Amino acid sequence: MRHLLANSDAEIAPVFDSMSYSVFAGGKRIRPYLTLEFARILGAKDEAALSFAAAVEFIHTYSLIHDDLPCMDNDDFRRGKPTNHKVYGEAVATLAGDALLTLAFEAIAASGADAEQIRDAVLTLSRAAGAVGMIGGQIIDMSSEGKQISFETLTHLHQKKTGALIRAAAELGCIAAGASADIRSRAVEYAEKIGYAFQIIDDILDRTGDFSTLGKSIGSDLENGKTTFLSFMSIDEARKTAERITGEAVMAVGNMPDCESLCELAKYLLARNK
Repeated sequence: MRHLLANSDAEIAPVFDSMSYSVFAGGKRIRPYLTLEFARILGAKDEAALSFAAAVEFIHTYSLIHDDLPCMDNDDFRRGKPTNHKVYGEAVATLAGDALLTLAFEAIAASGADAEQIRDAVLTLSRAAGAVGMIGGQIIDMSSEGKQISFETLTHLHQKKTGALIRAAAELGCIAAGASADIRSRAVEYAEKIGYAFQIIDDILDRTGDFSTLGKSIGSDLENGKTTFLSFMSIDEARKTAERITGEAVMAVGNMPDCESLCELAKYLLARNK
């Protein structure tokens, strides 16, 4: 990612500084980890897998920059640091997000993968990040504020807003390795399950966590009138649901070679406190 974000033109340095600020602000790197792990256990070449992993992290980071803007969630902190627009201003932050979005597809195009893999990767990531995926989820989220939405709508929202990019990350690892349709299907099932459990735990942490651990505002969902999984179940019920879904995720990849790291990731995400 540092290589892809290198810049020697002083006149455009502000946007590269803004991009790098958010890309290297920390985070769990779950999405690129998924890409790299599926690629590794399925025997992909490192160069293509690394480029695909960088691409998915650039998309994720752009979405966070834009989500934090005053016209969206209007957050002051992300990962314990001032949000991008608080440091660089709204205009530069918006452009930094736009630039990361386009850089993601440049990374895929220059990955060294074969033409069919590049085409598949671009199609997978663009659908996951676009109007039928992550952006569509954000639209549903925005239109749902202050309303009591159904459980089905809430699940659909998170399948798009959070789940689509997590699913794409797993698929990109499979694409880099030239995996079969069956293996890719199981990777998708695993990713969908951990994405679902991830969001349930997020909702619990928003209610029970603290700023010093999470590095962001607590209780914002309640403040903004958002429906969450805790609108339909108690904290204890939510944890049990997340445990069940995590178990299903582990089963989906249980027969893959050298799958221990993916199983441990699912369990880590279930037990996380930030």
